[in-house]
Amino acid sequence: MKKTKFLVLLLTFSFSFACKDAKKLEKEIDSTSENVEQTADTNKILKTKGEEIKITPIEHATAVIEWKDVTIYIDPTGGSTAFKNQKKPDLILITDIHGDHFNKETLEAIDVSKATFIVPQAVADEMPDEFAGKLEILANESSIELNGILIEAVPMYNLREEAKNFHVKGRGNGYIITIDGQRIYFSGDTEDIPEMRSLKNIDKAFVCMNLPYTMTVESAASAVLDFKPKQVYPYHYRGQPDVSDVKMFKKLVDAGNQDIEIVQLDWYPNEDF
Repeated sequence: MKKTKFLVLLLTFSFSFACKDAKKLEKEIDSTSENVEQTADTNKILKTKGEEIKITPIEHATAVIEWKDVTIYIDPTGGSTAFKNQKKPDLILITDIHGDHFNKETLEAIDVSKATFIVPQAVADEMPDEFAGKLEILANESSIELNGILIEAVPMYNLREEAKNFHVKGRGNGYIITIDGQRIYFSGDTEDIPEMRSLKNIDKAFVCMNLPYTMTVESAASAVLDFKPKQVYPYHYRGQPDVSDVKMFKKLVDAGNQDIEIVQLDWYPNEDF
């Protein structure tokens, strides 16, 4: 199946309209299919009364969000070439110190002249001195409003005994980004922690799932069924030695709640799903 790199998501700010449109989309999803819904082939357009939000997957855990004249980079990696077609960032959110989230070479290669960095303390401690004046440090469960966007830091950490040292509690941040009433959650590297399960009113959830560093497909599906986002975007699911089965993830979520839409973006353009 041919895949394209970019997906434009126009998010509705009228919840009644969104529910009607979601029902229409739901009919197009065959919950018994062996395939995850492949929406990276064509643009999904949800008509909106407000400004559009554009979400572009870059790779693995890296994404770009655009709204009005604001551009947000999430965990920028991949060097300048990964962002050659992107606008300069106004906000850069970094979740953790690991290289697939915090990449100094990329930060030094892209134009961050107008950017503010939102980071946990552990990332701030390793940030090059040239960016020191651009940092806003958020601890877990704290928040900040910048450029008309509310950013909340959510805990992210491991639960399994054998994995606890990968991501210790309090070091990294997941983020909830609220844009014009739409709540968009990026999990960062985490397992199915109580703080994730208790999230409320999430419109779009970007949820990780890979071993040994984050969580199993089963744990991710179980957490999603608890906090019930309107849409779930599997991301951060490739890794060695295990590659997560996003088809199984969709089956598990569908079996528990078919009102939750699974949206598959093209995070790994050189690999098949």
